[in-house]
Amino acid sequence: MTTPRTVPWRPDATYPRPPEGWTGVSRLASFIDAMIDMGQTGQVFGGHGVGKTATFFSHVAEAYPDAELVFVPAANLTPDDLLVNAPVRDGRTGELVLRQLVMDRLRPGKPFVLLIDDSLQAGESVQSQLMQIACNWTLGGYDLRALGCIGVFLTDNESLNETAARRGDLAILDRMVTIRITANDTAWRLKLAAKYRDRDLGGVFSLWASLSSALRELLSPRTLDHIIANAQEGFPLSWGLPLVNGERLRLSEPLPDGRPGPNRTQEILDRIAHELGVPNPARIADPVRRVVRAALRNRWTVLLQGPPGCGKTELVRQTVREGLDGREPLYFSLPVTNVEDLCAPIPTPDGSLENLLAAVFTDAGPKAIVWDEYNRPKDRAAFAKLMEITQEWSLAGRPIDGLRAQIAVQNPPYHLGRKLLVARNNIAQATRFTASLTVEPGDIPANEWLIEKYGAVAETVLEWWKHDIDEDGRAWITKRTIERLIKLHQRGLPLEMGMVYLGDGEYAPVQLTSLVERLNDRPVTGLRELARQVDAWERRLRRAADRSSEGGDDSDVVHQIIANAELSQLKKHRRAVTRLVALLPPKLRSTYLVGAPEPYQRFWIEVFAALPR
Repeated sequence: MTTPRTVPWRPDATYPRPPEGWTGVSRLASFIDAMIDMGQTGQVFGGHGVGKTATFFSHVAEAYPDAELVFVPAANLTPDDLLVNAPVRDGRTGELVLRQLVMDRLRPGKPFVLLIDDSLQAGESVQSQLMQIACNWTLGGYDLRALGCIGVFLTDNESLNETAARRGDLAILDRMVTIRITANDTAWRLKLAAKYRDRDLGGVFSLWASLSSALRELLSPRTLDHIIANAQEGFPLSWGLPLVNGERLRLSEPLPDGRPGPNRTQEILDRIAHELGVPNPARIADPVRRVVRAALRNRWTVLLQGPPGCGKTELVRQTVREGLDGREPLYFSLPVTNVEDLCAPIPTPDGSLENLLAAVFTDAGPKAIVWDEYNRPKDRAAFAKLMEITQEWSLAGRPIDGLRAQIAVQNPPYHLGRKLLVARNNIAQATRFTASLTVEPGDIPANEWLIEKYGAVAETVLEWWKHDIDEDGRAWITKRTIERLIKLHQRGLPLEMGMVYLGDGEYAPVQLTSLVERLNDRPVTGLRELARQVDAWERRLRRAADRSSEGGDDSDVVHQIIANAELSQLKKHRRAVTRLVALLPPKLRSTYLVGAPEPYQRFWIEVFAALPR
């Protein structure tokens, strides 16, 4: 008989004393204790994000300190991961013989609890191996009890959104003790209260309990944790809601006829923000760099979704590099990533299968992973491995030492009315990310990078992009396209070749005539021109101010040019900008600070401080 250790109560801001009716363990933890004591296989069914797996990790560590939890994510298993027949040399005769080798993690050298997660998502060939374990606690010729196993559990979500499999074999079903749980059967409230020890979450928990069952299922404890984490950083609370197939999860109750009811997302998030005593901004400045820095600081997994060619990946890699003191992130492009690029089972002399990790995962020092083209995986097996890494921060059951953040980057399913070749996901996969945000081209400071690298030519092309084409045209001309246009101009080649080619002789529907004219020195008005003719423009602004306190057409022209300028351009022409801004109407000047990134705000505060009183 294995007796669980009693864990002393630890007070926090939410629960200074044990809540009324608390027995010391949750219903699921009590079930775990009973199955270990009885030596029975336990089968646990429950919705996504209610704390099934987390309960096993925390309870086994606390109640059975001398035992180890062996976590096996079944969705990414292949038959050779658990058991394989391999040629080994016989110690007595020296001849090669076939010998069964078992996963090394099933031989930890100490008592262990085996948890097979998402067992229904395993392939057919793996199911027979899992069922032998569940029924007899054996695997091939190995007795797991002899290897130290004190408990076997299978956890699953019965939702057809996650699995189409069902166990119907009575010979198998008759071997297990089964429990169906909800969020109320785990200690998620206590765990969240302990995680945010200095913040009273009582109001948030009461709000969650007041919602209907349909809304509570959408707003799972895992998702609620992510919302609180984003609130702590001053981010929009909506970032804690997952992106399912490219769309933000909507908190709405179904109507009696099955159609979605009113969208209550904003209302519920605002109420959570009120209970936490924090704002709930709709947007923040410089979101990509801020969320990547928060990920490195807090050990988050983040999903960034944005249109192709806007510079997402490069900005993420640059920000990670800065946060890791110059160390490059571990970069994987999913369309060309195989399972073997991450890990592979290798036979060892002691008769085990050891999963060797790729060398980049074993290097000493802090590290972060960038998963590029996240929703374009090469195959299902590789994507299933990612589920373990993003959820448990481990690979083949081995923790990745020094891993501080994971950033996944992907495209939306549709862009400019065209379907992109990306994979679908389900809500269980989507909720692995602490922050999930959609990125617009304006959130990426790629313009500065282009100006720094290509100088005046980049400034000219960007002036065309900002002033000469409409919003639809700007959507077609990505920063990646702009770079191609600059390079083609520098080589004297036709610019049309750099546009997106749609087939049958058709290019992206954007006229390049005005760009060619700009590049051929057609007279235009930009920040450079304003600075060269600052005296003349000062006179024009003074005349506009004399006619009306609201300014005139010249005021609007100067305001638009300054508002669209990049920070490097503003700094380069600071004197001219200061002289011209002093003559603009106050209502126009005030817009330069609203919603601007911090570097822009610092610049404008310095400029305004220098204005004559």
